[in-house]
Amino acid sequence: MASYELTGRLVEKYNEQKVTDSFRKREFVVETRESKNDREFIEAIKFQLTQDKCALLDNVNLNEDVKITFNLRGRRYEKDGKVSYFTNLEAWRVDSLSKGNSAPAPAQQQSSQPMEQVASTSAPDDDLPF
Repeated sequence: MASYELTGRLVEKYNEQKVTDSFRKREFVVETRESKNDREFIEAIKFQLTQDKCALLDNVNLNEDVKITFNLRGRRYEKDGKVSYFTNLEAWRVDSLSKGNSAPAPAQQQSSQPMEQVASTSAPDDDLPF
């Protein structure tokens, strides 16, 4: 599975949620800005951390510039004959650019281009629709 990177400003940081006895997640939002034809476009992009990665945000403050390395994950979910699809941005590394600090994560090849693919190992699949 490919990995991606995105650089922006941390604007929301939510508390960890215990979804089941064996699954926990933490969501956060990064804001990006892009100027095009004298217009500024602002995007608010929500990511999630899971399991032991939930702690990656503990030392990152709101409004800090960050670089997020993440996997794009998708699931098909069927309940009562109705099929739904879920897409998640599964973060596995959070680098604070404001302090020059990096939260611990597995060593990976990195790219300096936002949203560019880089090599990674994929996380194990689970049955959860999120």
